[in-house]
Amino acid sequence: MLRIEADRARFREIVRGRIRADLKRYLSTSELFARRGERAVSVPIPQIELPRLRFGDNSKGGVGQGHGERGDPVDGDAGDTCAGAAGEGPSEHALEVEVELDELAAMLGRELELPYIQPRGRNNILCEGGRYDHIRSRGPDSLRHGRRTLKQALKRSVASGEWNPAAPKIVPLREDFRFRANRPRPTPHSSAVIIHMMDVSGSMGREQKEIVRIQAFWIDTWLRSQYDQIEVLYIVHDAAAKLVDRDSFFHLRESGGTKISSAYELCLSQIQTRYRPEDWNIYAFHYSDGDNWSARDTERCMTLLRDELIPRVNQFCYGQVKSAYGSGQFKKDLDESLSGVERLVTAAVNDRGDISESIRAFLGKGR
Repeated sequence: MLRIEADRARFREIVRGRIRADLKRYLSTSELFARRGERAVSVPIPQIELPRLRFGDNSKGGVGQGHGERGDPVDGDAGDTCAGAAGEGPSEHALEVEVELDELAAMLGRELELPYIQPRGRNNILCEGGRYDHIRSRGPDSLRHGRRTLKQALKRSVASGEWNPAAPKIVPLREDFRFRANRPRPTPHSSAVIIHMMDVSGSMGREQKEIVRIQAFWIDTWLRSQYDQIEVLYIVHDAAAKLVDRDSFFHLRESGGTKISSAYELCLSQIQTRYRPEDWNIYAFHYSDGDNWSARDTERCMTLLRDELIPRVNQFCYGQVKSAYGSGQFKKDLDESLSGVERLVTAAVNDRGDISESIRAFLGKGR
């Protein structure tokens, strides 16, 4: 059994080495999403099945025995003939290996050289766990402390005059029983909220949303490995903004215009009412193709970022996804108006090949 476990461990290590070697490919594809569980993902790893002999009844005629004719069945009934041209390549199959999300995050951190994050906010949560180092007079029999119970019975016997040194005998009464107990303690847990915002106007197509989906998956995976408690909010906007669930965030498409300030105002409202910066580490990510309704609304966005949002968050990240219909002007305005603002990070994603560099820019500051 030990040998089997050793072989299995060696096999898993080989598989993990293959995953680490191919991680850049996984950073630009959506292969992992359909296989994602609560704590792990199934990673497909290509392999080639080795040829093998198959034994059977050789008494039947057909191609391979005799000359044969065009259309004769091959190892099957007459209805099993194949249409179309035959392929030349070998058959490829996928071996799926389950990998913990924390382990996947560690691979991401090594690949992109990401620093560990120093939490800013703290949440104190009362935790009942811990060591049973307290004694009390009530409790279940399973937690009865024998030595303390006998000691209490001896003290009572001596105090009441019942103790006889010549014939020492201790009979604990119910009032002498002592029990182990633990004290509730406030255990600090670092907490974070991730706020994803995305433009869903008509200029953001399916490919742009797929890029956003890939980025959001890896960002969430890394931040979940850094914090004990994570909450995720999804905001979509065109000319107006609204909170949605995860599935709607990646599949919703509107045909209206684009007013970016509506998303920033809703984001600020959520922070003010639900996530105090004193208790939460706040990460805001906005994805757009760079189009905005007007220069006036862009000025409103700059004011919201400079005076309200950026002072409250650990980091505000803007990812501009290239689109055939987007002007890309908003990133230029951000870089010009808020140049030198430490907590603001912008990145341009022209195609899937830029995803890894965008993630490195967003998470590489260690905030």
